[in-house]
Parts: sequence; structure tokens; C-alpha cells
Amino acid sequence: MSGDEAKTTTSKIVLSKNSKFMSQLRWWRKHRGLSQLDLAHHADVSQRHVSFLEVGRALPSREMVLRLSAALEMPLREQNALLLAAGFAPVWNESSFGEPALMLVNQALDHILDQQEPYPALVVDRRWNVLRENEGSQRLTSFLNDTPKRPADPANPVNLADVLLAPDILRPIIVNWTEVAQSFVRAVQADALADGSAETAALLTRLLGYPDVPKPFEIPRIEAPQEPVLTIEFLKDGTSIKLFTTIATLGTPQDVTVQEIRIESFFPSDAATADLFRDWAVG
Repeated sequence: MSGDEAKTTTSKIVLSKNSKFMSQLRWWRKHRGLSQLDLAHHADVSQRHVSFLEVGRALPSREMVLRLSAALEMPLREQNALLLAAGFAPVWNESSFGEPALMLVNQALDHILDQQEPYPALVVDRRWNVLRENEGSQRLTSFLNDTPKRPADPANPVNLADVLLAPDILRPIIVNWTEVAQSFVRAVQADALADGSAETAALLTRLLGYPDVPKPFEIPRIEAPQEPVLTIEFLKDGTSIKLFTTIATLGTPQDVTVQEIRIESFFPSDAATADLFRDWAVG
């Protein structure tokens, strides 16, 4: 075999081993709206090296994959996927809630949920599946759905996005459903842009497929000055419930599961709602 033939064979082997990594790297760079020069600057490498990685003229080291992942602000799950595409083992663990590694996290979540009583609070994953909820949330769900009070089932989670946007669940009793739906769709769209996963994109597509769900950038007509936060108003059997929410995440996550969970806490927007939750708690 001549020298040129050997070089050609070697190049083909590199391209074959590297093709999945190459395509994923290019996709993420473009998804983030970066040029090769931009990515090189963020990762503190040369543009030439980024170019070589994208066309298969060079193989990345494990450290380079992690450096590029950080520069692209990729979630931990997607960082693991890029490592696998490059031929390396994942770095970030994905623990279940029952594992000892998450004992302190579980304690923190329980504390947050308990502290929110008598008002609702729940833990969701990045696609809005309800994993855990406090008593206040269970009481609210029981009242709105005319069902017995019961805790969330992580094995068969209820999807909060579907509950809010599907036509036949909570939509009929949400007074300002259009505004709530628009805000929620925008949040899911932001999630899809951030994590770049097919699953979150599929969730957004599913939600937009429900009848009359507003598109993310449809601008509602503003007829009066806006409140500081959007209140969701339920009206059922003559009872009005007005709530606004906060969403919290755990800081500096080093586990896929920990990074993906959110704690949504609900607060009363008026005195009547606050009194109702306090009455439910003692009743």
C-alpha cells in the first residue's frame, strides 16, 4: 500500500468512527447560533481545530468533548450523549430518587414542599411530569378534578403541560386560559431550545396540536396595565382560586436527574384564596 493509500484509509477510519460526533457537534453549534470562530473563542481553542473536528480530520479527546459541551451550554444529559458519540463513557451520573446518592437532595425537596404548606408545591422533571407534591397540591387537585386526594405516582406521572392545555381537563375552569396557555407554551419552547432534545421538541409539538392553543409568539391584546406576575384563575362551582407560581432549581447540579428537576410553588394572589387553602388544611 502506497503512502497516499494509507493516508486515505486512515482518513476513512477516522471519519467512520467520528461521524456521529461530527454531526452532533455541528448541530449543537448551529442550534446555539454560533460560527466556528464563536465556538472556538468560547472554548478557548483554535478555529482550525473546531473545523477539523467537524469534518473528521481530527478526533476529540475526552477533555475536548467536555470543553466544547461547556462552551455550548449543553445540559448534562446531552453532554453524556456527545461523549458517547465520540467513543467515551458518560461522565455525569443519572441517579434515581431512591438511590443513596440523592438522599440529601430528597431531604431538601421534602423540606421545600413541607415549607410551602398549606399552599401547593410540586416537583416536576424537565418535561413537566409531576414526580412529587405536597398536601396542598393534592387538596387542590382533588377539588379541581373531583377525585380523591392522593400523592403523585412517579411511576405513572401526570403531565402538567397536558393537564393545563388539553381541552377536556383543567381548561374549562381556567378563567384566563389563553394567557396561561401562551405563557406555558413559551416556557416549553424555551426548554426545547435549551436542551435540544427530540423529546422536548415532541412535547412542544404535542401541545401546539391541541385545539386553540396559541402559538409561542402570538402577542395578546393588552387593554390594561399588566400585573407584576401572571395569575392563573380557576373558577369551579362558584369558588374562585387565584394563584401565581415560582419555579426553583437545584444549584450546581452534577447529576442528570438533579439538573432536570424543578420545584414549582404556588402562592395565593388574593386573601380569599389564602383563606381557602388554610381552611382546607384544617378541615
